[in-house]
Amino acid sequence: MAARRGSGAGAGEGAGAASSLFGAVDPPGAPRPLADKLRPATLDQVIGQDHLVGPQGALTRLLAAGHLPSLMLWGPPGTGKTTLARLLAQAVRLELRQVSAVFSGVADLRRVFDEARSLRGAGRGTLLFVDEIHRFNRAQQDGFLPFVEDGSIVLIGATTENPSFALVPALLSRARVLVLRRLDDQALETLLQRAEALHGRALPLDGQARLALRAMADGDGRYLLNMAETLLALGMGAAPLDSAALAELVQKRAPLHDRAQESHYNLISALHKALRGSDTDAALYWLARMLVGGEDPDFIARRLVRFASEDVGLADPQALVQALAAWQAYERLGTPEGELALVQATAYLGTAPKSNALYRAAGEATRAARASGSLMPPLHAVNAPTRLMKELGYGSGYAYDHDDPDGFSGLSYFPPDMARERYYRPVERGFEREIAKRLDYWDKLRRSRSASAMRPADGTTDGTTDGATDGATGRSRGGPGGGAAGSASARPTPGLTDDEE
Repeated sequence: MAARRGSGAGAGEGAGAASSLFGAVDPPGAPRPLADKLRPATLDQVIGQDHLVGPQGALTRLLAAGHLPSLMLWGPPGTGKTTLARLLAQAVRLELRQVSAVFSGVADLRRVFDEARSLRGAGRGTLLFVDEIHRFNRAQQDGFLPFVEDGSIVLIGATTENPSFALVPALLSRARVLVLRRLDDQALETLLQRAEALHGRALPLDGQARLALRAMADGDGRYLLNMAETLLALGMGAAPLDSAALAELVQKRAPLHDRAQESHYNLISALHKALRGSDTDAALYWLARMLVGGEDPDFIARRLVRFASEDVGLADPQALVQALAAWQAYERLGTPEGELALVQATAYLGTAPKSNALYRAAGEATRAARASGSLMPPLHAVNAPTRLMKELGYGSGYAYDHDDPDGFSGLSYFPPDMARERYYRPVERGFEREIAKRLDYWDKLRRSRSASAMRPADGTTDGTTDGATDGATGRSRGGPGGGAAGSASARPTPGLTDDEE
């Protein structure tokens, strides 16, 4: 590492300001927000990120080894990404250059790269900190690669978005991703105590209001200190505020939710998995989180409809009806009245019996269709609208099922060159238990038809077939449960449960 510290690489009360792209620094005495005044001046002052800067933290071990690779700092706002970048430059004594992807372009980056190579020629290294690096497009991100590759810069990027989606793979392969955590309640309280120590007086809050203030920050240290600065501006002798008065003075931080970014997918995934796990209350919580965060209710409704088919299916046929009805109700009523319909559908789906038998059946049938190529249907399954097609045998052998006393001819509709396969396997839960009985009934009847078609014309039998049959017609003399042939009471009616027959 180059043994030279850049101007203002550290920050904090009494520390120099970090250099910008053009090396400008704030003049002494310039106004600074409380969050900047309290910015840690050393790594051991960083709070809430012990997994990175604690005794066994990832950064602690890297610095102890004397090596700092390029890094991507990924975490929510107000967790210390900028602070860490500045302190790392100070710790390894590199020249710090800082740019923002929001305001910088290719020309700005080119100047930084040229300066870094000049410094390298003089034996000095450069740490380039890029805030909001995910906002650079793919071509701009690719522009970092040769300079990271040859060691001209140590790149530290800060992002609130999942690097797996926001950054190009080539850049990710050259940098290590470190995750910063949202600040917990203890870390937020430490920040408040530092603010009070700096100003020499306590915040004008009662105990409950102090708790409410930390909750309002939602893990964002910068937001907490901005609210604290508002409270300290009330001056000496201000009467302590209760929770209601605090809420009037400051606003709660809006929950983190971006309909186009990672939280959009994380929350809908949590809702789906909570429903699948029949954790109805948790599902309602994630539903509310999305609605409060401004998620599109149509997006939620679409996922509920998908869930009804994918994870409930015919274990409860009403699940799909409820989900579609909720979507339609929302479209009719809008927000906020229509959101209750989404709550109703969520509760119904969460408490419904679960089955993915249809989902698995669709997958198995799709794989078989792709593997079997272009097999023709059996001739009895196709129409013969022309004389030529009739002469070729199209439609031959077809039996109209409704003409059979059982309403079932027993014909197979798989391709002639393909063995029968079973895709749909109902579970023993909910209504699929009854569906399994129906499938068993049709399977036994099909086997009976197949066996009778193979018997000699005199109707003799070897006694090995499933159930008694009429040798001449091949029709079952009664379904499951036995009974006389042709008796309505002897054949169970498909579609009715045992109690309904």
